[in-house]
Amino acid sequence: MELHDVWFVLIAVLWTGYFFLEGFDFGVGVLTKLLARDRTEKRVLINTIGPVWDGNEVWLLTAGGATFAAFPDWYATLFSGFYLPLLVILVCLIVRGVAFEYRAKRPEENWQRNWETAIFWTSLIPAFLWGVAFGNIAHGVKIDQHFEYVGTLWDLFNPYALLGGLVTLTLFTFHGTVFTALKTVGEIRERARKLATRVGLVSAVLALIFLLWTQVDSGDAKSLVALVVAVAALVAALVANQAGREGWSFALSGVTIVAAVAMLFLTLFPNVMPSSLNADWSLTVTNASSSPYTLKIMTWCAGIATPIVMLYQGWTYWVFRKRIGTQHIAEAAH
Repeated sequence: MELHDVWFVLIAVLWTGYFFLEGFDFGVGVLTKLLARDRTEKRVLINTIGPVWDGNEVWLLTAGGATFAAFPDWYATLFSGFYLPLLVILVCLIVRGVAFEYRAKRPEENWQRNWETAIFWTSLIPAFLWGVAFGNIAHGVKIDQHFEYVGTLWDLFNPYALLGGLVTLTLFTFHGTVFTALKTVGEIRERARKLATRVGLVSAVLALIFLLWTQVDSGDAKSLVALVVAVAALVAALVANQAGREGWSFALSGVTIVAAVAMLFLTLFPNVMPSSLNADWSLTVTNASSSPYTLKIMTWCAGIATPIVMLYQGWTYWVFRKRIGTQHIAEAAH
C-alpha cells in the first residue's frame, strides 16, 4: 500500500472519529430544545458534554490539517467550492464554544436563554450541513479539467445531499439521545429513552434510503457490507434502547455512524473528490497527494502523537463517566 493510500485511510478514520464523538454532543445540543423542560434540565444536558465537547472538536482540526498536508489539491478544491457552507459551520462552532463558556457568566434569565438558543441552533445547523457536504463529496460535484469547482452554491443543495443532511441530523440526534440516557438519572433519563425510539425510527428510514442510493450509485461488495453493518447496528441500537441497555444502545449507534462513514469512503476510493462532469477530471489519491517525503514525515509524526492524544482523551471520558441528574445542579447554577 502506498503512503497516499495510507493517508486516505487515516483521514477517513479521523472523520469517523469526529462524527462519532461530535455527533453525540451535536445531538445533546439539539435536545436542549427537544427534551429539556426547564432551565435545570437544560443545565443537566449541557453538563453531560461540558468536559468533552472541546476535545471532540480536536478530531475536526486534525482531519482538516491532515487533508491540507496530505492532499493539498483536495483541500483547495473542497474549501473553495464549499466555502459558504463550511464558513457557516465554522461560525457555528465558534459561537457554540462561546455559548458553552458564557451562558453561566451572568444570572439574568434573558442572557442565559439567548445562549441556550445559540447552543441549539449551532448544534443543529452543523449536524445538517456536514451531511450535505459529505453527500456532495460522495456523489460528485462539478470539477473541471483544472481540478477546480465550477458549480454554484445551489448545486450543492441537490436531493441526494439534502437527504444526507437529514440523515446526519437525525442520526446525530439519536446518538445524542442515547448518550443522554446513558449519562443521566431520573425522569430525564426515561424521557430520553422514549425520544430515542422515535428519533431512531425516523433516522433508520432516512439512513436506509440514503445508503441504498449510495450503493446503487457507486457501491461495490465492500460498501455493501458496510451498509448491512450500519443498518443492522441501528436496528440493534433501537432494540437495546427499548430494553433499557443504554450502554449497548450508545455503542451500537456509534457503530452505525462508523459503518456509514466507512461506506462513503469506500465508495470514494481511489477518488477523493469525483467530478460529475468527466470522470477523468476527478481528484484521486494519486493526483491530489503531497510528495512521498511529506507523507513520510507526516506518518512518523502521526505515529508518535496519535496514541498520546487518544490515551489522554480516553482518560478524560473515564474521569467524567458518572451519571448526573437535576439533583446535582446547584441552585445558583441556573
